[in-house]
Amino acid sequence: MTVTLIRAPQLASAPYAHAATMPVDARLLFLAGACPLNAEGTVVPGGIAAQTAQALDNLEAALLAASATLTDVVATRVLVASTDRRYLVEAWNVVRERFGAHDVPSTLVGVTVLGYPGQLIEIEATAGVID
Repeated sequence: MTVTLIRAPQLASAPYAHAATMPVDARLLFLAGACPLNAEGTVVPGGIAAQTAQALDNLEAALLAASATLTDVVATRVLVASTDRRYLVEAWNVVRERFGAHDVPSTLVGVTVLGYPGQLIEIEATAGVID
């Protein structure tokens, strides 16, 4: 594994690492926001959980194209088009389940609108791999 997750003992416990690092010779990957689009380029129906799962599928496909996996991700930003914390938590639960033990530093943000009609979620990520 390229990424080392760091937990600061003086900070409150969180469901994610407080920081992450990777070796100096890692190739950095800056991924575009993964949107909940299907193969036809339209937003999948089904609400926050379904859209989050599709966005994660698309994130994994982009990582694979760069010879990486979720365990190479060093940080994420999860954008949810809602001001209701319930929906942010619903999205976060799907993200957390998919990443499993690789609980990278993450930022979860409620926003007013995203780029595609009906889009409720977008996930940005930075990763690093050793070639």
